[in-house]
Amino acid sequence: RSRRLSAPLPAPMASMSEAGKHTILLMQPTANKASRTFMDYETVAACMDGVCGMFERELKRLNPQLRNITYDISDLYRYIDNLADLSALVYSPQINAYQPCNRQWIKQRAFQHLKRLAS
Repeated sequence: RSRRLSAPLPAPMASMSEAGKHTILLMQPTANKASRTFMDYETVAACMDGVCGMFERELKRLNPQLRNITYDISDLYRYIDNLADLSALVYSPQINAYQPCNRQWIKQRAFQHLKRLAS
């Protein structure tokens, strides 16, 4: 079975070392290449908040009649997996360059971000 990765998975970064690391989220929501876009964030945490916010806005769009919407991590993962493409570039001051991070990395960081918010 083959896996398509949008970018290599870097060594895991500790959350404290991610503070202050400029992050560019590259996204293609649909198969249409014209849907490609990017968003930039001051930190990895802000980027993960942005990913969760996009998902929550999509849930509201799909369920306008619901006042309160709840979801679990598997719903967020399904949303991420259903995007045509998703990756991030995280600035590393040690090498003065952006490191590419794939969809799996984003899912791991989004999970850690939500865990921190819940505690």
